Amino acid sequence: MRVFGVESDGGFTEYEQLPFEVEHEESVLEEWLESNPDGILEDERILIIGRQVRTDLGGAIDLLGVDREGNVVVVELKRDRTPRDVVAQALEYGAFAAPLDVDALESILRAYHDDDSASLADHHRQCFGIGEPEAIAFNKDQRIVIIGQRVTPEIRQTASFLSTKGIRVTCVEFTFFQAVGGGRLLSQEVVVGREHAKPRRLTSERLPVVSEDKFLKSCDEHGKAVFSRILDLARRKSMSVRWGTKGFSVGVDVDGTRVVVCYAYPPGSVYRQSIYTALRDRAGVQKKTSAPAEAVDRLWKSAEATGLFTAAGRDLKCPIDKPFTNDEVDTLVTWCEAVEQVVVEHGPTAGPEQQP
Repeated sequence: MRVFGVESDGGFTEYEQLPFEVEHEESVLEEWLESNPDGILEDERILIIGRQVRTDLGGAIDLLGVDREGNVVVVELKRDRTPRDVVAQALEYGAFAAPLDVDALESILRAYHDDDSASLADHHRQCFGIGEPEAIAFNKDQRIVIIGQRVTPEIRQTASFLSTKGIRVTCVEFTFFQAVGGGRLLSQEVVVGREHAKPRRLTSERLPVVSEDKFLKSCDEHGKAVFSRILDLARRKSMSVRWGTKGFSVGVDVDGTRVVVCYAYPPGSVYRQSIYTALRDRAGVQKKTSAPAEAVDRLWKSAEATGLFTAAGRDLKCPIDKPFTNDEVDTLVTWCEAVEQVVVEHGPTAGPEQQP
């Protein structure tokens, strides 16, 4: 494949393909993949929890990660090895990863980040934008990703066979290109894996959830003052409160559908002590109700107008890192009530049979 860059004058500059052996390109690729895990697979994100992870047989896994469903992902660079060695090594690493429990995975994560307090569940939730705690079952399955500049026919054939037998193997080809002057490009193509992909959602019992008493004890005085009022509002308006492993969500139940109003997190979570809106969250007003876009926009703008919220990804965040005045807490509670009123007024999203 020939690759060209288009210059400002309309001329073309050809990029020359570089083999990985030049200038230790495989080391460069490993560092690039570690820093850009979204680029490992074409349409999936991976949370990297370890690099050069030592196994019980003396090997070292190039990169170890977790996907959104909690499956462990073993990423192995082909390097300068025979096809048989590449596949055997990848299977050995997959076998090592299979029995790892949450504590073992968290231990790898903590060593990787040099942080003895790092939480796998929190990092996973933050990486994949999971607002409300879900029943994620870590390491119920394993995935193997083999990466090379050229994935040989032997490796492709073996990987395809293993995939048909339930062992999820993906092969990805990465190629470096360099232009005169030093500019570089990197191409990526999944050559094995798409044809056997079987998306599935793995669930199990939830991790132990926090109680209201334990949650409030974990908060500072600023947080206690705000969260207590939010919980009082939920009780007064008969709104549902769901407790997760760290925090809680407040929701409105209408016609069998629960619509989240906000999420609350303590100081020890990756979100710090804060309240997150759920206006555009998949469990919130925009996705779960029939409220028009104008109503969602009004709620968004009214939240911003309070001066308490700042943008945070798809939604808004209210950090509780200072004392709130009574008026500020009242404003926050009033805003939550406004969300509840919109949910009740418009009801859940119409089902397919109700849609025109």
